[in-house]
Amino acid sequence: MILSPSLLSADFGNLEQALKDLENSGLSWVHWDVMDGLFVPNITFGQHVIKMLRPKSKLFFDVHLMIEKPERYLEDFKKAGADMLVIHAEATNHIQRTLAEIRRLGMRAGLALNPATPLNVCEYVLDDTDMILLMSVNPGFGGQSFIPATYEKSVRSAKCSAAGNAISKSTEASRLKIRKNSAKPALMSWFPAPPFLLILLSMSAIGHSKRKQYNVNTIRKNNGTSQRMCKCYPCLDNGRH
Repeated sequence: MILSPSLLSADFGNLEQALKDLENSGLSWVHWDVMDGLFVPNITFGQHVIKMLRPKSKLFFDVHLMIEKPERYLEDFKKAGADMLVIHAEATNHIQRTLAEIRRLGMRAGLALNPATPLNVCEYVLDDTDMILLMSVNPGFGGQSFIPATYEKSVRSAKCSAAGNAISKSTEASRLKIRKNSAKPALMSWFPAPPFLLILLSMSAIGHSKRKQYNVNTIRKNNGTSQRMCKCYPCLDNGRH
């Protein structure tokens, strides 16, 4: 399992410290929710903030572009230090072209689907994607209620993965907590207060116990094979199962 906590609920006045706290907790990824006030009704931060913080962190920068016509800014985010760009299928007329360009620039490419967007939208661009992000809430704000239909959507995408399409699923995975003996998830924030390590261990335990039900850790490699990654304690085998 790869955990990618979102900075959306962090202290925007002290993002450098937030990155340090996540890194010191043993995490390797961080999720940047970039919003433009057009595609979604909120504004967060952009490439300039990411560029300023890139030298301050060794984390993998997973950048989620909730913006109209993201193809306009791909090179800017590459220069800013993004390791992966996730675009919305609903935000561009040229999904394949945009995904291909992200890879050409040397980044991983992800495709996000809003709750009402069907899975078949990504059917003919799977070869151009490294991750499919299934939104479990409508984008724009943190702290929203989980949309139950995401379960069925995730199961369907898991079947596609089993058929060899190597889809990686994420349903707000960085903040997904499963209550004991409950089928319903509860969203919890990594911020504003540490200790992040306790959250990490909790999420790791969930990842192990729920792996069959919640397969969110398949990452496609460049050679077409897939690899299951895990940063969970007590896994000490370089994160591989």
